Amino acid sequence: MRRVKLDRIDRRILRDLQDDGRMTNVELASRAGISAPPCLRRVRALEEAGYIRGYHADIAPEMLGFSVTIYAHVGLTSQAEADLARFEKMVGDWPEVRECHMLMGEADFLLKIVARDWDAFQRFLTSRLTSAPLVSNVKTVLVIRTRKRLPGVPIDEEPDDEDDDVEA
Repeated sequence: MRRVKLDRIDRRILRDLQDDGRMTNVELASRAGISAPPCLRRVRALEEAGYIRGYHADIAPEMLGFSVTIYAHVGLTSQAEADLARFEKMVGDWPEVRECHMLMGEADFLLKIVARDWDAFQRFLTSRLTSAPLVSNVKTVLVIRTRKRLPGVPIDEEPDDEDDDVEA
């Protein structure tokens, strides 16, 4: 692995792309205060180093008929690594599960699940999730509304001391 030092320009590029992944390279370069060719080289280097994992459109779920969002705390009967990986693989194949996080604490996993309506979620819950191998318990919470939903992480232009050198 090579070491990558993120400077103010790299951080600005990351922040601007995180806010608008469709921004043109010319606009990105202008915001970063550099010309387009070195900006494109920096973006490619950030992609190759793994800082930029991809680009996607932020789709409004309700516009496609997905009016229900649920978070589920899932407990498993076993926390052996092979069983954790098996569960992760299984939920990875379920399109309704949009996020899967392994937790430390009372639950083993936190899932973000979308459904067209409450009945569709209940069918998913009973036919897939609670009946899945290794699942011992599921506790769900229904999202009433979302006021803030930001992708990524906060990116300052000036690196913290510990962020100065990052392995890529």
